[in-house]
Amino acid sequence: MAHPIRTTLWYLLLTAGAILILLPFGWMIITSLQPAATTLTVTTTWLPKSLRWLNYWHVWQAAPFARYCLNSVLVTVATTSGELFTSLLAAFAFTHLRFYGQRWLFALMVALMLVPGELLLIPNFITLAHLRWINTYAALIVPWLASPFMLVALHQAFKAQPQTLYLAARLDGASDWQYLWHVLVPINRPIITAVALLQVIGSWNAFMWPLIVTNTDALRTLPVGLMTFTSDQGTNYPLLMAASVCVILPLFILYLACQKYLILGVTASRLKG
Repeated sequence: MAHPIRTTLWYLLLTAGAILILLPFGWMIITSLQPAATTLTVTTTWLPKSLRWLNYWHVWQAAPFARYCLNSVLVTVATTSGELFTSLLAAFAFTHLRFYGQRWLFALMVALMLVPGELLLIPNFITLAHLRWINTYAALIVPWLASPFMLVALHQAFKAQPQTLYLAARLDGASDWQYLWHVLVPINRPIITAVALLQVIGSWNAFMWPLIVTNTDALRTLPVGLMTFTSDQGTNYPLLMAASVCVILPLFILYLACQKYLILGVTASRLKG
């Protein structure tokens, strides 16, 4: 009888953990449907008498959210595509090519993962200011076209492939470029999908950098746009939570669509963090 009891306790523990994780999201959704009478308060009625679905309509009227959404999609697609391309090429070079200082350069890439991103904000901002890229799409995209994390993850995946596979492809007349895109990429598709999804999530949720390098609504992204509902008079919590739901919903749908690949890729590559 010990085994069923232990199993039941584990399920109860996991259920309690799931409830604790989902509780803030439930609070967010319920608050987004609160009447306008509670606009500048944090009081939330868990069972409101009426649900104010018009809050979601007012969100798109109170701020240029369509423009914010377009900017977020553009920046996310551009940074993810660019980072994936550069990381694939770099991972292939470090695993299949031989050049002077290879080990030291890769060790430097790994060491860069230990540097907090906040330390790079001021140097990157000064560099972009000298280039006159502040408040441009280039400032939102170019600094994030390379990633040590994605490079290390793909390096680990490529290194796990047998060297005989590369030699066989070269004997059959395949170039390095063909071997990368026609052999390595298809074989490692789950891991590539996982790291790409992690980059999509990070880029979509980025707040500090877009806030620093943009100063007009024409270039701001969705996370920065949430500041529209906070002013000196207080915070419009129902509209802020409704806007937050609109920001989270695309990522939630993307996660449901790619959950299998994400879990498989993370498990196969032992990604952490």
